[in-house]
Amino acid sequence: MLSSQRKQQILDILSQEKQVQSSELSQRFAVSEDSIRRDLRELAAEGLLQRVHGGALPVSAAIAPFETRKNVQISSKQQIARKAVQLIQPGQVVIIDGGTTTAEMIKLLPADLAFTAVTHSPSIAMGLLNYPQVEVIIIGGRLFRHSIVTVGAAMLESIARINADLFFMGVTGVHKTAGLTTGDYEEAGVKRALAARAADTVVMVSQEKMNSASAFAIGDLSLASTLIVDQPLEADMAQLLAKKHVTVL
Repeated sequence: MLSSQRKQQILDILSQEKQVQSSELSQRFAVSEDSIRRDLRELAAEGLLQRVHGGALPVSAAIAPFETRKNVQISSKQQIARKAVQLIQPGQVVIIDGGTTTAEMIKLLPADLAFTAVTHSPSIAMGLLNYPQVEVIIIGGRLFRHSIVTVGAAMLESIARINADLFFMGVTGVHKTAGLTTGDYEEAGVKRALAARAADTVVMVSQEKMNSASAFAIGDLSLASTLIVDQPLEADMAQLLAKKHVTVL
């Protein structure tokens, strides 16, 4: 079998099984693990999978530039956003992460809903300008252009003074073994810190993020209190989330 044929079969297996292990692939194709690791390196270099220790996971499409991501699974994001808005109650303090799904969510806020929004996203803050009942607190820091959010020591120091009811967290991948992931090391740390400041963390998962992974772990699936999805989950994922006491909407 040619290397190109083997790599295509690896991608097919990954699509079906949501993860692959180098040792199992070595046995399946009757080649050395070195050959399999080389295949995985080359596929990862092409952006077709995410390498992890011992194998690989499906790569998330949500690590593309912001302008590209705005048009990825837009109907999925809008459907999830409609459910997310219903979780916000009058008078709450709500942390809103940057990202394309939260951008859709704020468009759907009721005009008379009064709450306090805390965000480290300039674009989210600007999107709330037309909601006079929403008090907006902007957390400053160094601008991370990929996600249009602030990061850094000043940002982390500021959020330490906030106790929120809800945190709407943006992620690029949700996977049963990799957990919640994103494409930037520093941003992963910021998301963990924001989750620690909220009573409940809500993760909105559009289709391209489910069963995929990015390079940097935010945390275990149990970091989320609630997952909002627009498609039924596979049985093993649903069982795992129930075991970890994560509510699925």
